[in-house]
Amino acid sequence: MKKVCILGAGMVSMPIIRFLVEKKYELSIASNDLSRVEKEARNYPNAHLIMFDINDDEHLTKLVKENDIVVSLLPYAFHPIVAKKCIAYKKNMLTASYISPDMQALDKEAKESGILILNELGLDPGIDHMSAMRIIDHIHAKGGKVEEFYSLCGALIAPESSHDNPLRYKFSWSPKGVVLASNNSAVYKKQGKIITTPTENLFKDIFTVDFPGLETLDVYPNRDSLSYIDIYGIPEAKTIYRGTLRYKGWCESLDALKQLNLTLPTKEDMTGLTYRQYLASKIKASETEDIKQKLAHYLRLSPDSVAVKAIEFLGFLSDKPMNRTFDSAYEITSDAMIERMMQAPHERDITVMQHNFIATYPDEKSEMIESRLLDYGIPNGDTSIARTVSYPLAIGVEMLANNQLKLKGVYRPTLPEIYNTILDNLCALGIKMEESFGLDVKNMIDR
Repeated sequence: MKKVCILGAGMVSMPIIRFLVEKKYELSIASNDLSRVEKEARNYPNAHLIMFDINDDEHLTKLVKENDIVVSLLPYAFHPIVAKKCIAYKKNMLTASYISPDMQALDKEAKESGILILNELGLDPGIDHMSAMRIIDHIHAKGGKVEEFYSLCGALIAPESSHDNPLRYKFSWSPKGVVLASNNSAVYKKQGKIITTPTENLFKDIFTVDFPGLETLDVYPNRDSLSYIDIYGIPEAKTIYRGTLRYKGWCESLDALKQLNLTLPTKEDMTGLTYRQYLASKIKASETEDIKQKLAHYLRLSPDSVAVKAIEFLGFLSDKPMNRTFDSAYEITSDAMIERMMQAPHERDITVMQHNFIATYPDEKSEMIESRLLDYGIPNGDTSIARTVSYPLAIGVEMLANNQLKLKGVYRPTLPEIYNTILDNLCALGIKMEESFGLDVKNMIDR
């Protein structure tokens, strides 16, 4: 049986660990924090827990040499470091992260080494690629064209647990990346026109969709949609839009936080300040002013607005000392979310995904195609985000172990020989995109 090494043991790691050890792989789990997995993993004789620091080059070399397949669940910046070791020792590698320029630059070396480095094999990126490409390839196989394409995804708390904070959001992983990503700009294409959304308008450029089984959700643009014209092979598309799904409350609140510069990573001197004093400095309020009223006036909102309530909920109106020196607003805000907005073990999260296509065919017929996923996590068990990120990786490991993938180089799962097997296996695990063909084009998303 093949030996597999998983680097990193964070919030999404337990489903892949369980999947692989139950299939009797010899599994090494290497991390600088094993607390999330050690209780369960110690029950498996073929799971080996290893304390590991990515900065220990000698230890990384040893782990790569001793295993046949390496899965990196480390932060994305470390993937190229691991990839170079895998190239040196001819070991296949998988990640769930976007292909960075540094990773893409290793394509030639990976090919020469005879290995596959398969990235973007999670939820988003991952299941989104695979489920979209299955339909795109179906359209092209019929001689059709993709005229319009929307791809929307969100990781949310289940509706029943979404009403106890104004942002209507809870995290089953670290908020750090989410807050940092709120500073992104976005670009997409609509009816042939390139639309650029600057960072200050990111949470203003929204529209809504009605998702069956849920409620009306807000959508805001997700970074660079234009690159997917080439990635998905749809140069004919007049519209291409990738968006993020949220309940109402999130966009209004994040827009206000951005207006106050409370998501920026820039270091500031916060020595001796309370949260109230820190916020007052942002809106130029004096010590004697009603800070809530001043905040509402600054944002041009009602004191009872969702955004003002969210800022108060996060603690920025309190007289509690910050106990910081030089730090960033991004750290302050994300730490406040960690303190107040983490999902409780008994709560469920959900993964929501929707693709909409308009396809035209040589006989001049057209159709709208819709593909949807709604997956619930398990109370006191695996979260949906952990399942949907981990299982594609686990299935990818199986495919490599069984010599089902002959590709060499740096790839994402946009090819039929990858996505068909993974999507079919995900379906068997209860993670299924529901596809509807032949729908009236008049029902297409209209943003």
